[in-house]
Amino acid sequence: MMPVNKEPYQWSRHAVHAVKYNFVWCLKRRAKVLKNEIANRLEQVLFDVADEHDWEIGSLAIRPDHVHLFVQADTRHAPYQVIHRFKEKSAHVLRKEFDQLHRLPSLWTRSYFVSTTGKVSEEIVGRYIEDQS
Repeated sequence: MMPVNKEPYQWSRHAVHAVKYNFVWCLKRRAKVLKNEIANRLEQVLFDVADEHDWEIGSLAIRPDHVHLFVQADTRHAPYQVIHRFKEKSAHVLRKEFDQLHRLPSLWTRSYFVSTTGKVSEEIVGRYIEDQS
């Protein structure tokens, strides 16, 4: 696994944020092809995409038929844009480099799971807002 940044917050010109997404997405037809050199190449591509956009991958698990990705993004990108960047680039690179992936009509399904996480729980935020009135 490649190195990850453990800093809790990112700073931009006008914002300080800790926007973290837990993504899960699957291969078309749940094909079990993410093994060995394909899985290794996918990991490289996902880290390249993160580097290109200044996102930080916190953890990554590549299973034969799906991917779990925990990533800290920025406030300029909505979750659908983040997952789209990862899926689009990885599909393009992997299908170009591995002929056996051409038997699938597309590499990834259009669906995905996403949840957010951060440094503060829902309960604490709710209490803070209630205390402001």
